[in-house]
Formats: sequence, C-alpha cells, structure tokens
Amino acid sequence: MSQNRPRFGMTRREFGALGATAGAIVALDWSLPRLARAAGDVKASDLIPGKVPEMIVHNAKLGVMETPLELLRQHRVTPKEIMFNRLHFPISGERSWTASLEPVERPDWTITFDGLVSRIRRVTVADLEKMGTTEVETVVQCAGNGRAFFAAKAKCPGSQWQHGGMANVTFEGVPLKQLIEELNPGLGAQVRYITVNGADDPPTPKGADFEKSYRIDDPALDHAILAIRMNGEPIPACHGGPVRLLIPGFYGNMNVKYVTRVLFAAAQSPTVFQSRAYRVPLQPVEPGQMKISDFTITNSEPTYAFRIKSVIFAPLASDSVKAGKVTISGVAFNDGQAPITLVEVSTDGGRSWRAAAIEKPKSPFAWYHWSLEAELTAGTHTLVAKATDAWGRSQPLDGTVMWNPKGYEWNGADHVTVTVT
Repeated sequence: MSQNRPRFGMTRREFGALGATAGAIVALDWSLPRLARAAGDVKASDLIPGKVPEMIVHNAKLGVMETPLELLRQHRVTPKEIMFNRLHFPISGERSWTASLEPVERPDWTITFDGLVSRIRRVTVADLEKMGTTEVETVVQCAGNGRAFFAAKAKCPGSQWQHGGMANVTFEGVPLKQLIEELNPGLGAQVRYITVNGADDPPTPKGADFEKSYRIDDPALDHAILAIRMNGEPIPACHGGPVRLLIPGFYGNMNVKYVTRVLFAAAQSPTVFQSRAYRVPLQPVEPGQMKISDFTITNSEPTYAFRIKSVIFAPLASDSVKAGKVTISGVAFNDGQAPITLVEVSTDGGRSWRAAAIEKPKSPFAWYHWSLEAELTAGTHTLVAKATDAWGRSQPLDGTVMWNPKGYEWNGADHVTVTVT
C-alpha cells in the first residue's frame, strides 16, 4: 500500500495544508519528559543482556524498550546495544531465546514457500547465503512511535513511545522478488497476497499467531528482502534473527521476525494481527467514536508505509544551551518512494520558518540528516521542525489531527522547548 494513496478522504498534500493552518497548535502541551522511565526500576540490560541500561523500558514482560534521543543521535548507524526493541510475546519460559542480543547463526533454519503454488519449496539460511545478497540502509520504526504525543487530544492505550522507537540500521539479505521468481515462476492470477509467518508462537494454544499479509503487486515489495544480517553480522534474536522480512519504509510490525513460512494466497490472513491490530481507520475519528474491536478489513488499513517525519536531535530540552549561534539539527525520513526536499525549522513556535540544509543519504530509506544555524537569545524557545518530500507530502503542525484509537503513525511536526541561558 503506497503512502501516496488518499486516507481519511484527502490526499497527503491536503493533510499537510490542514496541519499548516492549525492555529491552535501553540496552545498544545509539547513538554513530555524525554527520559521518563515507564517500567519502574527494571533496566533494559536485565531483560536483554547487552542492551544499555539507559534504555526506556515500557513493558518488561515483552521486552519493549525505546532509545533516549541523547543516545540515538550519537550514531549514524544505530548499534544493536541501543536499538529499540518490540516483541509481541513474553520473553520468558519457552520464548526466552528471543531475549538475546547475540547474533543467531543457524544455517539449517528453514523457510517454507507454499499455498497456491505448483509445489512446496523449502529454503535454508545456507541456501540464502549462496543466492547473492543485497544490502540496504534503512530506518526501522515501531508503528506506535510517537504515541505519547497523541495524549494532547486523548491518551491512546499501549506503550507510550516518544521518538525513540526508531533506528537507522543496515540489513543484508536476498531480494524477496528474486526468491519468488526463482522458486515459483508463473504464479497464477488468483494469488493476490503473500502472508509471512514467524517462529514466535503465541504463549497459549488459543492465542493469535503473528503473521502479516501484503498485496503481491505492491511496489514496496520490489525492495523487500529476507534479511540474514544486520549491521554486518547475523541478526540478533531479539531483532528477528536468523531471518527477518525487511520491507524498507514499512513500519516494524510489517517486518516479520523469525521467518519460517511464506504463503501465496488469494486473500489476506484472517489472524487478529492482520485483521484488527496494527490498523488505522480509513475515515477520521474522534476519541470515543471507535473501539479497537470495531476495526475490520473493510473500514481500516494496515500500518504499511511510513508517514513522512522529522525529529529534532539537538538541542533537546535536557541540553544546556548558551545564547548566541546555536546549531539545530535532526533527521527526517519517509517511505523512500520520493526524496525529502525540504526541512523547515522554526525557533518561535511556528510563527516563522527557515529552510535547513539537508544531507542526502546514500539510501532513500535512511535518515536524511539536516541542520540549521540560528541566533537564540536568552529565554525559552519552542523549536519546531517539519519535512516535505517531492510528492508534496508534509507533516501537520498539529499531529493530533491524525488521532486514532491505537495511536499509530504519529507524524506531527516535532516540537522541543529549550531554555537558553
């Protein structure tokens, strides 16, 4: 599903215009604490050995944690030790193997290709190694990244991610389309979806399995890979090793971990993780108008492609800022389908704007680093950043216009209030 298609009955360009005219934006509270620890005294390093203890733990049972921006901004390519983590099933008991940061080397790990095919095929990691791999630098991001900011309208259930549910990493693997063509040439017209499943089984027999479906004609699949390496080494278990589906520009839940099966089908998976969870409504809703149980395949769509986003890395509210020339910097990214052409920065809460310098990345799916030098006087300043791409897609100044019951796909212009001395 392309991010270029209308959603809520209007185009992305129209949504950008709507956000740009949100006069009430200055009244909203953007003062969320950047380093609030949500799981008490539990440290990330206790849950997944090797993760730095400074990670913000949202759910100890599931090993859910995000990266403080003070750490994230220090690296062009995010190290695994500070990379955010999101697992859907408990990391204890039989599933404790998923709580490891160690690289997973399993040449015998097998992926089965079946469904509406002439015959079932099986491929091991050793086979993938021989097929020729490609590498991509890409942003990975939880669909709930930024959920905490929707609370300016109404709090959404789930982990209260701020901006640290993202990373910029490299993945290496075999192109999915290459595998499809080599293993099952000439698929029939009845095949409309592929569904990918992983080895992380639900904790109870009645639990919903985690699998995801994709339109087989979606152009995004042209860039998809079955990844076997991350940042130059076998993928750690907590990040999906030994094999993870990677669709650059798609939200993290669509990049299935521990891949064991690729199914060719006429319809998408009926499992709850495809049909009700990780979906956004097709029409705008206000708090209280729609419950999670109301979601269906016909009135909503999955969290596929990233919405365009920018995030301020410096200065942060926690930084000491001296009056005078200050470099404001950060990153921007989108689904990779169109280059980011403009990042605008305001130092007065959105009343005036200047264009930042943009550093074009090697990969269209990676972070675009940007920076702007501004003269800041002593006092309080609200910094704002918003990005626009070549298709005219931009960020609304008031991100709550995209409010939805589960708090997915936040992409409001970023606001940081700093005190200058």
